[in-house]
Amino acid sequence: MADGSTGPVTDGVTEARNDGAESDRRRSRRVDRADHVRADPEALSALMGDRALLLRMDCCDPWVSEDGRLDWGTLDDAPAGAELVFLGLDGDRGCFAAVPRMLEGGDARGKAWLQAGQLSQQDFATFSAARSLASWHASHRFCARCGSMTVQGKGGWQRDCTDDACATSHFPRTDPVVIMTIEHVTPDGERLVLLGRGLGWPEGRYSALAGFVEPGETIEQAVQRETLEEAGLKVHSVRYRSSQAWPFPSQLMIGCHAMTDHSTLAVDRTELDDAFWATRAELFAALEDLPGKTFLPPPRHAIANSLLRDWLDRPAG
Repeated sequence: MADGSTGPVTDGVTEARNDGAESDRRRSRRVDRADHVRADPEALSALMGDRALLLRMDCCDPWVSEDGRLDWGTLDDAPAGAELVFLGLDGDRGCFAAVPRMLEGGDARGKAWLQAGQLSQQDFATFSAARSLASWHASHRFCARCGSMTVQGKGGWQRDCTDDACATSHFPRTDPVVIMTIEHVTPDGERLVLLGRGLGWPEGRYSALAGFVEPGETIEQAVQRETLEEAGLKVHSVRYRSSQAWPFPSQLMIGCHAMTDHSTLAVDRTELDDAFWATRAELFAALEDLPGKTFLPPPRHAIANSLLRDWLDRPAG
């Protein structure tokens, strides 16, 4: 006998619970790093209960959904025996990430660096912390001082040597990188910005110059040295603009602006494939993807993109 139904009978309560669980997995979370918890083993242990959250990852790459959200599970989703890193608190819930047993070869940026551009600012901060920490732990299982095994400490924010005679503590590394817009004003007042193309980059891609800060250098000195080495230009009036964590694997990008009185380039071909002076019109066309653009700009989620937009919006100098 027909009952008028158009499909299988479902349990509305169960369906609602499943929808709620899915929403909870994918919602954006403001994770408080909660430093005071890291050195408290009892507090950490208490947070590892049924309500604890685990950032789901593929090796060191957090999962990013098609709609640009991180994917959270429970501690039961962690591989057996994996070390867990305490990322912080979402309200009263502990947030963790699992350390992979070994790092995969290939591109140090991993598979998720383009997907990272879909994330909100607060999710990108969580993504950056998790990826950098997981990568550091997986590659620092032995003491750099004596070679003995190390074990995790402070909820994953340090590693300690197991040799009592050594007992050295090691801490996650952050590698400072300067990235800079270099400006030249022509005799007739036209403003130009220097763009470079790295070795092996996608065809047509150009960006701001960048380089690691070396030991003993200030940020300003690093900007001056890198620009001279890569483009043969002496610069002055170095100013800080902004910064960005870049977890590929553990850089802190320090955005700067500098001026140069010279326009002749001497490109170091061991560092750059090419470099050129772009006009404001050329840069605007590239950033806005206008017809007739002459190059591809850096991705929107990279600090280079925001630095170049910042340069367009500001007056000279």
